[in-house]
Amino acid sequence: MSYSIKYIAAVTGGEFLQYRQDAVIEHLLPDSRKLIFPATSLFFALKGPRRDGHSFIADLYERGVRNFIVSTRIDTAPYPEANFLWVNDSVQAMQKTAAKHRLQFQVPVIGITGSNGKTIVKEWLNQLLLDRFNIVRSPKSYNSQIGVPLSVWQMNAQHGLGIFEAGISKPGEMEKLEKIIQPTIGIFTNIGEAHGEGFRDHRHKALEKAMLFKGCEKIVYSRDATMPYIDMDGKDHTLFRKDVEYFSWSRQSPATLRIIQEVRKGDDTEITATFQGGDTSIIIPFTDIASIDNAITCWCVLLLFGIPGTVIQASMRQLHAVSMRLELKKGAGNCSIINDSYSADISSLKIAMDFLAQQQQHSRKTVILSDFLEGGMQEQDTYKAIAGSLQQYQVHRFIGVGAVIGRHAQTIGSVVKDASFFPSTDELRKALPQLHFRDEVILLKGARVFEFERIVQLLEEKLHGTVLEIDLNALAANVKAYQQLLNAGTSLMAMVKAFAYGSGSYEIANTLQFHKVDYLGVAYSDEGVELRKAGITIPVMVMNADSSSFDSLVQYGLEPVIYDNHMLDQLENYLNAEGLSRFPVHIEIETGMNRLGFALPEVEQLAGRLVSSTFIVKSVFSHLAASEEPRHDDFSEHQVRLYLQACTLLQQRLPYEFIKHIANTAAIHRKPQWQFDMVRLGIGMYGIDSSGSDGLSLQEVSTLKSTIAQVKQVREGETISYGRKGIAEQDKVIATVRVGYADGYPRSLSNGRGKIWVNGRLAPVIGVICMDMTMIDITGIPDVKEGDEVIIFGKELPVKQVAEWAGTIPYEMLTGISYRVKRVYYQD
Repeated sequence: MSYSIKYIAAVTGGEFLQYRQDAVIEHLLPDSRKLIFPATSLFFALKGPRRDGHSFIADLYERGVRNFIVSTRIDTAPYPEANFLWVNDSVQAMQKTAAKHRLQFQVPVIGITGSNGKTIVKEWLNQLLLDRFNIVRSPKSYNSQIGVPLSVWQMNAQHGLGIFEAGISKPGEMEKLEKIIQPTIGIFTNIGEAHGEGFRDHRHKALEKAMLFKGCEKIVYSRDATMPYIDMDGKDHTLFRKDVEYFSWSRQSPATLRIIQEVRKGDDTEITATFQGGDTSIIIPFTDIASIDNAITCWCVLLLFGIPGTVIQASMRQLHAVSMRLELKKGAGNCSIINDSYSADISSLKIAMDFLAQQQQHSRKTVILSDFLEGGMQEQDTYKAIAGSLQQYQVHRFIGVGAVIGRHAQTIGSVVKDASFFPSTDELRKALPQLHFRDEVILLKGARVFEFERIVQLLEEKLHGTVLEIDLNALAANVKAYQQLLNAGTSLMAMVKAFAYGSGSYEIANTLQFHKVDYLGVAYSDEGVELRKAGITIPVMVMNADSSSFDSLVQYGLEPVIYDNHMLDQLENYLNAEGLSRFPVHIEIETGMNRLGFALPEVEQLAGRLVSSTFIVKSVFSHLAASEEPRHDDFSEHQVRLYLQACTLLQQRLPYEFIKHIANTAAIHRKPQWQFDMVRLGIGMYGIDSSGSDGLSLQEVSTLKSTIAQVKQVREGETISYGRKGIAEQDKVIATVRVGYADGYPRSLSNGRGKIWVNGRLAPVIGVICMDMTMIDITGIPDVKEGDEVIIFGKELPVKQVAEWAGTIPYEMLTGISYRVKRVYYQD
C-alpha cells in the first residue's frame, strides 16, 4: 500500500520544514545502508548513542531520496527538491505511521512474546498454516521498537493472517508495540532469564510483556512457564479484556491441553495430551525440550483455529528446523557462497539481498532462487517484486529453479540479462559444471522442498571438516558495546591484523565497514591490499610497512606507520622520486613498550622534518604495555604522559591537527579519559577483554567445531595415542575427534589438560593430541555417536577457558587456527 506524505504528516502530527510535492510513500527507511527504492522511500532520521541519522541526509538525497522525517530543524536549502517533516521523536513517528497502517486491516493477527522461542513459534506457525492463509510475518527476528513497525508495514489487502513477534528490554516498550501490532490472538512462549536486565524481577518482566495482550480476544500460554510470575486467568486477569478466551497447556496442572506423556523415539517425540475430555497425540521430528515446548504451543494454536486432529498430526510430523541465520562460506573457483536455502518469501529476500550487498570481495553478484511458495501476494506481483529487487541490487546473473518462477522468465530477464531457468533442483545440479562459477558472490535462497543444500554442497570449497564459525551479529554487538562507551567525538579504529585474529580478513572488514567504524588497522601491507581488492574503502593504517611495499601503499591508498628515521628516509625518498606529496602517514611514539616508535628525545627533530616533508600526519599514537592490569596503572599513566608530551611537541610545529590515540581494548572502558580522538579496538570485538570487562556485556564471536570420527570401547589397562601416555585406568568409551595440532588445537592440551564439549558435557582429552585427531573420554556421556558435532571452543566453552588450560592467551588460540580450517560466517 502507499500513502501520501501529507497523510503521514497528519498521522504523525509533524510540521513541514519544507514541502515540495505530495509524494507517494511505499517504504519506511530507518537505515541509510538499506536503501532500495529511493523515489518512494521515507527516511526517518533516528538518533542513536553513536550515530545521528541526520548526518546521512546529504548522501540519501544524492541517491534519490526526496522524503525525510527529522527531529532536528535542519537547513533545507541544500535539498531544494525534498520534503522535510519535523517531529519531536522520529522513532515514535515511524511507530505511529505503522500503527495507522495496521488499522486498515481486519484480519486475525497473532502477537507473540516471551523470553525465548518467539521466532521459532512464528516460523513454525507459518509452516503449519501456510495452506490455509496468506500470511504476513516478521522477517527473521524483527521484534524491536524499530523492527516491529517495519514488520507490520508489510501488511496488504491480500493477507489473511498476520504473525508478529515483539521483544522488549525495558519497561514501557511493550505498550508502544501493542499499539502497532494490535493482536487479536496472543501467544506467551515463556518467562526466562533472557533480557532481564531492565526489570526489577521476573514478575515485573512478565507483566510488562503481557501488555501485548491487553486487547486480545484469545491468549495461548503455558501455565507451567507463566504461573510462577503471572496469574493469567486469576488475579492478573484485569490486565486483559473481560471476555478474553484463554487456551493454556501444562504438564503439571489442569489446562485446556494437558500433557500426559512424552516419548522419545529416535529422532522423534510422541506427545500425548487430553483435550476436551479425550486423548489426542502428535509426533514431531525433534527431541530437545525447547523444540517440544515450541511445538506444543503451535499445537494449541492449531486447535484454537479448529483444525481437525488428523490434519494437525500430519502437519506437525512435517515440521522442519528453522534456519535462524545466513551463512557465508568460501566456494570453489574463488567464489563466496551465501546460504539461505531454507525459506523463500519477499520479506526475508530483502534481508538476504542486504547481506549480499555487504559483500564487496567480488564485483560480480549471482542470485539463485526457487519458486516462492510463501507470502500472500499475487503470483505476478511476487515475481515483479523479485525483479525489482534484483535490479536495485544490481545482480549480474540470475538462476531460477521451479515451474512457477519459470513462468516469469520474461519479467526477470528484462532486468537481469544473464538469466537462466531450470524446472527442478536436479536439473540445476546436472547443469552446474557448464555454468562456470568463478570470482563471484552467490546467494542461494529457496523453499525447503527444493533442497538447495545439495547445490551448496557442490558449490562450496572442499576443505577440512573442522569448521570455525564466526557470528557476525555478535561481532557487530560487541563493536556497538564499545562504541557506546566512547566519549563524544571519539572515533574507532578496528584492528583486523593477523587475518582478523584468525577469523578472516575481508569478511570481518565488510561487517565493520557496514557498521561504520572509522578506521581499520592491519599489520602488513598485503593485508591492506587484500581488503582493498575486496571492496573495503574506509581508511586503513598499516603498522609494519617496509620499502618493498611502497608501491602497494600508493596504489591501494594505504596509510603506513612511520616508527623510525630510517623508514622516514626511505619513504620520503620514494615519494620524491614519484613526485608525490601530502602522503598520509601515522607516527608511532615509543613510551615504554620498547617495540617500535620514536623515543621522546627524537620527537623535536622529527617535528622539524615533518613540517617540510612530503607527508601529512594523519595520526600520532603509542601502545600501552599493560592497560588491562590495575597493578600497572602507574606505568600506564607514565606512558600517557610521555605520549602527550610528544603530541604537544609535534602539534606546536605542524600547521594542522592530527588524530591522537593510545587506548586499546582494555583502556577503552578502564581509562575513558585516555580515549582522546580515537581508540583502537582489537580482541574485544571477538568477545574477549583481558581486563575483565567490568560488566561490559560481550558475546563470543568464534566457535570452533568438529565431528566425531569414531566411538570405541577401551578396556582397563589399554593405552591411547602416541607414547602410550593415555592409560585407561578402567573400561572407557573413547571418541576420536577430527581436530589436531595442525588445525591449531594446541598439543599442550594433551593428557587431560584440555576438554571438549560433547552433548552438553565436558569430555577430557585422553592421551597425546595428534596432528589431525584428538581422543576424548566420553565415558558416562549418553547418546554419543559417530558424526556428532562437538565444540572445541565457543559460547558453550569460552576460548578464554581453553587458552588457560593450554597455558596461553586467547589471542594465540584464535590466531593459531589453521588456514585449512573452513571459516563459515553467519548473520541472523
